[in-house]
Amino acid sequence: MCADTPLETSTETSAEKLDYKPTLNLPKTDFPMRAGLPKREPGWLERWAQIGVYDQLRAKGKADGRTPFVLHDGPPYANGHLHIGHALNKTIKDIIVRSHQMMGHDARYVPGWDCHGLPIEWKIEEQYRAKGKNKDDVPVIDFRQECRKFADSWVDIQREEFKRLGIEGNWDNPYLTMDYHAEAVIADEFMKFLMNGTLYQGSKPVMWSPVEKTALAEAEIEYHDHKSHTIWVPFKIKHVRGNEIEDGTYLLDCDARVVIWTTTPWTIPSNRAVAYNPKINYGLYKVTETEEESWTAVGDHYVFADDLATECLTKARATCFERVRDVDPHNISNMAHPFAGLDGSEIDKAIFAELNPNMADGALADEVGFWDYDVPMIDGDHVTADAGTGFVHTAPSHGADDYECFVARNWIDRMTHNVGEESEFLPHVPFFAGLQVFDRKGKEGKANTTVIAKLVEAGGIIARGQVKHSYPHSWRSKAPIIFRNTPQWFASVDKKLDDGMGQYGDSIRERALRSIDELVTWTPKTGRNRLHSMIESRPDWVLSRQRAWGVPLTCFTKKGLLPTDPEFLLRNDDLNARIKAEFEENGADVWYTDGFKERTLDGIANPADYDQVFDVLDVWFDSGCTHAFVLRDREDGTEDGIADVYMEGTDQHRGWFHSSLLQASATKGRAPYKNVVTHGFTLDQKGMKMSKSIGNTIVPETIIKQYGADILRLWVAQADYTNDQRIGPEILKGTADSYRRLRNTMRYMLGSLADFSDSDRVEPADMPELERWVLHRLAEVDEAVQKGYRSFDFSGVWQAVFTFATVDLSAFYFDVRKDALYCDGDTLNRRAARTVLDILYHRITKWLAPILVFTMEEVWLERFPGDASSIHLTDFTETPTAWKDDALAAKWAGIRQVRRVVTAALEIQRTDKVIGASLEAAPVVHIEDAAIVEALKTVPFDDLCITSGIAVTTDPAPAEAFRLTDVVGVGVVFEKATGEKCQRCWKILPDVGKHSHAGVCGRCDEALS
Repeated sequence: MCADTPLETSTETSAEKLDYKPTLNLPKTDFPMRAGLPKREPGWLERWAQIGVYDQLRAKGKADGRTPFVLHDGPPYANGHLHIGHALNKTIKDIIVRSHQMMGHDARYVPGWDCHGLPIEWKIEEQYRAKGKNKDDVPVIDFRQECRKFADSWVDIQREEFKRLGIEGNWDNPYLTMDYHAEAVIADEFMKFLMNGTLYQGSKPVMWSPVEKTALAEAEIEYHDHKSHTIWVPFKIKHVRGNEIEDGTYLLDCDARVVIWTTTPWTIPSNRAVAYNPKINYGLYKVTETEEESWTAVGDHYVFADDLATECLTKARATCFERVRDVDPHNISNMAHPFAGLDGSEIDKAIFAELNPNMADGALADEVGFWDYDVPMIDGDHVTADAGTGFVHTAPSHGADDYECFVARNWIDRMTHNVGEESEFLPHVPFFAGLQVFDRKGKEGKANTTVIAKLVEAGGIIARGQVKHSYPHSWRSKAPIIFRNTPQWFASVDKKLDDGMGQYGDSIRERALRSIDELVTWTPKTGRNRLHSMIESRPDWVLSRQRAWGVPLTCFTKKGLLPTDPEFLLRNDDLNARIKAEFEENGADVWYTDGFKERTLDGIANPADYDQVFDVLDVWFDSGCTHAFVLRDREDGTEDGIADVYMEGTDQHRGWFHSSLLQASATKGRAPYKNVVTHGFTLDQKGMKMSKSIGNTIVPETIIKQYGADILRLWVAQADYTNDQRIGPEILKGTADSYRRLRNTMRYMLGSLADFSDSDRVEPADMPELERWVLHRLAEVDEAVQKGYRSFDFSGVWQAVFTFATVDLSAFYFDVRKDALYCDGDTLNRRAARTVLDILYHRITKWLAPILVFTMEEVWLERFPGDASSIHLTDFTETPTAWKDDALAAKWAGIRQVRRVVTAALEIQRTDKVIGASLEAAPVVHIEDAAIVEALKTVPFDDLCITSGIAVTTDPAPAEAFRLTDVVGVGVVFEKATGEKCQRCWKILPDVGKHSHAGVCGRCDEALS
């Protein structure tokens, strides 16, 4: 039967024509061609909830003794509707969980939410401002309760939006970081840092958000272009290292100055040193001619790195200059601050000492003005000659490298505290008190321009400009941040631990690095390098935040002691147990209740001797503890508290993967995961980042309303999620088209399997070669599918199944077997074909059930209806190894190559309107390879080519024979079929009309009988 000539639309008008259509075995199914997913999917969601699919799977896993498989959900933030990135993330997770369930595991999925933190605080503060209320006037517990209610409301909204995507999980019992048990465990995990000695209070520069008025972690930073002021500032040399050096006297006599370059003029008032690199060549340069408006003068002497001198002096509008001599900066001992000696810069030393407690006693004893101190020259590997002057202005209170230089020299007592929480200069700073670096909206304040103006007035600047560069911003407020010296609580990542968990190292950093290489599999593999480099070079972890909505740092400090004193922190196991018990019963709010300190310290220590810490923990510490209160503590967690998979976006190398690794390395001794899978970001269809201002955003709700969730899920599965994903109208149209083709394949199978029963089944050994070849291909695809699911390669799974369904099945096998399925009686060919269709049906529906959760349920229920029936309660069917037959596959590869030449030759005849359908042909195929000819003799090659006849010969092909250049040794000569057209199967055969039933061939006559 010719696939391209539908029986239903025959135009034959012969008077003798008989209507044999009712005698054909045409496909019969109620399965609709149009999916109608947007309207029908909610019904399936309701059905799954009614029959309790998730609970049934857990009961099945327990009854069967299945090995648990746990993908631990990285918690999204409980704020706002879902964006397309959420859909990508949760769908990948769902595919992983569902596929592992169907591969025989007890695959559990507990969704979770991150509930503490600044974004929710902001929302409540906005609500207060709208009502004319001030947050600071509201009791902290009332404020925290408002935050809790807000988070709760968004958990409910997001839960329904996630469920609409077809995500299966324990939605009735998710985890929330604000649950009382979670807060108790987070506090308990923090107190382990307290007890193992990694917790300490320090004063060091941290990334600080003036807008949010809190410290930020690396994971809370993103980089955007920012325009900064640039200045070149000379420091006058005051002292050299002894007169024995050759150029010492010369540098002093010529009034030489060392020039620095900075993009943060506001930090100049806090300068405490200048750094150089011994590997860089430096020289002394004399100005001999300048432009009219230059801040340099003829005869001025400056020290620069040789590679940068010309650029710097040109910026300073020095038109002529000469190199005088080499300079070794090591021989420069001290310089004067650019503001040294300014009138009005005197300081009340008592006030200064109070505001700068780290400054050594008497640090200003011999100084008249605020900046009348020596600025030392120090060496540092961080100094380069790539840009600037070859010297680095060093303000240890405002830069990580600067701070480390001072730590290495034990100069912590020289740290200053000149800038407040809103990036304003504090009252003790002369000239600049109250001026902000950035205002409350993140816009530039007056600090930079005023400092520059003062440098001009003091003769402390030789050039200025602006530069556009990548600058750190808060990922929440999108406002620029500063580095600011503040008292914060830190976890030391290098302190040696004596906790009995040293199998993978004795410090947090060592355990984390060894876990990365020895315990974790990375998908993609580049994830390993990214996280390893971050952990390898990261500073100590800043745990504290100066906010209200979070888990407090549950510790007490002894009054009158410095943070370096061993007794500064109160360490007591009984106290820790009391705090945890209080949190379990009342939540973390109890920390803020009157009398809590007195009650918990009773009998342990004198409450009057201790201060209670009210900073809250970094929210990344919260989510980093989920391995403890979810994986370890829940019945649906894991026995060892270690997840099989953590799967998130690639930004979580600096976020959840990172914090979980550090936290677990401290309290568990190793990583809390075995596999880490990462996906890219979502972009528009042109590859641009989505932005509301551009108008190129697309939200899951819009896609679901137009196409249905299955199309969105298929978009996720089709592409390589390890890279950035593009999505847009045209891309979704393509996805919908692929879905339509697959749906039609399933519909054809359903129709052809109408009334199929086990009594029709044929054993594979008794099947024709064509069916055995299909089973071989099925076995290959099954292997690829399960390998793909195990390795999280879903695009590989989809491509394997889709190619099999559209190329091997729809375009070949179904086309070939339509004749037998429609026209044969109860023959072996027809029964074998239906047996194979039944096998294909079961395999394809199950292979794709983790991806197309709604559609495959529809396909399944079409054959297996019932109140308790569901494809999602089944497992992948085991495929017999005997179905793999490589010799048969090789033979059929050759057969299909010859068939390609035949079908291509017939297509030309059809295009030229010589024939209307391939059944009108009976070509002659000339084949040079006798082995292929013998192979073709063992199969019904005319049926394979859908022709009424075919001749195969080793005779040389005539010149006019059709050939394909990539199939050597095969030529086809077109011939029309001879005989009459069978009115039932439409084949043109010599025996038509010679049987008991009029107008049919022998095969059809037998079927009719």
